[in-house]
Amino acid sequence: MPTMNMVQALNSAMDVMLARDENVVVFGEDVGYFGGVFRCTEGLQRKYGPERAFDTPIAEAGILATAVGMGAYGLRPVVEIQFADYIYPATDQLISEAARLRYRSAGEFTAPITVRAPCGGGIFGGQTHSQSPEAIFTHVCGLKTVMPSNPYDAKGLLISSIEDDDPVIFLEPKRLYNGPFDGHYDQPVTPWSDHHAGEVPEGHYRVPLGKAAVVRPGGDVTVLAYGTMVFVTLAAVAESGVDAEVVDLRTLLPIDIDAIVDSVAKTGRCVIVHEATRTSGFGAELSALVQENCFYQLEAPIVRVTGWDTPYPHSLEWDYFPGPRRVAEGLRRAMGG
Repeated sequence: MPTMNMVQALNSAMDVMLARDENVVVFGEDVGYFGGVFRCTEGLQRKYGPERAFDTPIAEAGILATAVGMGAYGLRPVVEIQFADYIYPATDQLISEAARLRYRSAGEFTAPITVRAPCGGGIFGGQTHSQSPEAIFTHVCGLKTVMPSNPYDAKGLLISSIEDDDPVIFLEPKRLYNGPFDGHYDQPVTPWSDHHAGEVPEGHYRVPLGKAAVVRPGGDVTVLAYGTMVFVTLAAVAESGVDAEVVDLRTLLPIDIDAIVDSVAKTGRCVIVHEATRTSGFGAELSALVQENCFYQLEAPIVRVTGWDTPYPHSLEWDYFPGPRRVAEGLRRAMGG
């Protein structure tokens, strides 16, 4: 089986869907001729032409407004927001229009839109190129929110998102584009070609939305993570010696509550890890879900390990980033140490 990094896997997913469905179109800032800032759309315009893979002005609200209209008329737009930090001008179109279209039209129209956006830190992008805004979109009924952690899942989840009849926010942890970053910024990067999740089929396949994956079985404590934090957590588990079960959520909305409950009921403890700011982060919702569904199985308070409630600092990137040391401390707190 061929190996791909996450950029290549995402490119393959769009290539497959452009070939499979003539209603799929790809557009955004620099995604056509240039192939995207991270090269995720490289070659698609040359292969499918400028009517199906094209550039737009720097106008996120206009990009999403156009996508809503396209979706209502039967197309399946896959739009790229160059960095997730720049998605905010488009939130009115996403929340007031795309997310509500099926409801307000009594099912007559849908918005089969996929919004790709690189997110997260670890590249010294500073406050305007490092944000993780997933919690904003999980609060909106009518939107689905996805964040893969590896190339295999990225391709399968993106295909499922494009084929879905409702709008999907597809967040891509850019620190994982080239390898499974474990938070040790001072060590060489491991390429995806050396990792089993870098094995990606060339053709069409789906990873279903709303299904989590247990990436490490364990018996002491459950760790709920997604995106870059999956590999940071695995590193923390190895270094701490705690026998943790690591659950990669993959899709944040709809959430796989059954997988969460099964794991926490088994371990009796829960640590939640995400890179976004702490207050009202998605970890707060996860904590509430665990408390509501697993109260009688919990043997210790739920622990959250997150980014701080500050803008993402450029010069203090690794003090903000929830690295293996902080996650290991959270594991020990959950174990009562």
